[in-house]
Amino acid sequence: MLLIILRRLGQSVFVLFLVAFVSFMMFRYVGNPVDNLLGQEATVEQRDALIEALGLNDPLHVQYLGFVTRALQFDFGNSYRGAMPVADMILERLPATLELAMVSALFAMFFGVIAGVYTAIFRNRFLANVIMSSSLIGVSLPTFLIGVLLIWLFAVELGWLPSFGRGETVQIGFWSTSLLTVSGLKSLVLPAITLGLYQMTLIMRLVRAEMLEILRQDFIRFARARGLPERVVYFSHALKNTLIPVITVAGLQLGSIVAFAIITETVFQWPGVGLMFINAVFFVDIPVMSAYLLLVGTLFVVINLIVDLLYLAIDPRIRDGQLRRQST
Repeated sequence: MLLIILRRLGQSVFVLFLVAFVSFMMFRYVGNPVDNLLGQEATVEQRDALIEALGLNDPLHVQYLGFVTRALQFDFGNSYRGAMPVADMILERLPATLELAMVSALFAMFFGVIAGVYTAIFRNRFLANVIMSSSLIGVSLPTFLIGVLLIWLFAVELGWLPSFGRGETVQIGFWSTSLLTVSGLKSLVLPAITLGLYQMTLIMRLVRAEMLEILRQDFIRFARARGLPERVVYFSHALKNTLIPVITVAGLQLGSIVAFAIITETVFQWPGVGLMFINAVFFVDIPVMSAYLLLVGTLFVVINLIVDLLYLAIDPRIRDGQLRRQST
């Protein structure tokens, strides 16, 4: 088991170095940092001094190691546009994105599992068919269109919810949260639904398919032959085995939620790191773009590692199979 964990950690570290290399190469092939910082009218002496200060005369591997060392210290340089540390900009906006992602993930997981179980157990009922047909909306429509439709219905026509912004926030140490205010919770509803709708339909369809497959297994027939109530068969036997692949997919989708938050934050003008990245692309702010890419890549790798380890702990068949392959 220890060898499996060490191998997973080694693979994760290797991927992180690749992500860091891609982020580092943005400084060399996306614009010119000297021109962005000084402008076209700078003198030769000013340009040479800045090149020396940034270490651009050093060999490529030295620059890369320096970039990785600074990134490990959460130092991504200064923004070309705002002339302030990128790390401070990320820390200021990261709570908004993480809260939006977590609420969206909880929304997708909760309603996806409930709808998936219901449509599997009562698959021939009218409501189950309606749910399955409606789920095509979450799969087919693009995220920005879903957001615009929700804004039109609940903000413009009904006037129930705000259409942009984060609402009032409460500062708890370095963390600013909108979960403790009424306007903050109202502002969170529409972007959370928009961001989590696709994930919810994916989880719902996965739960339904796995549930139908489990219900055809022999141990379910044996449980019913023992006279166990249907409620116990469904929720103590079938659902427990259904959730093993669902946990894997849901964990991986959490990273996707953070990545897809770019579109949602743009539609709702949500002040998170996704909107910050869009503005950085517009102004070719390379340090911000590079830091965002490294942040999202690290998040994907960490979540993937955690899901792999949880999967090994939950399903002993996977662990035993890998141990047998290593022994041979």
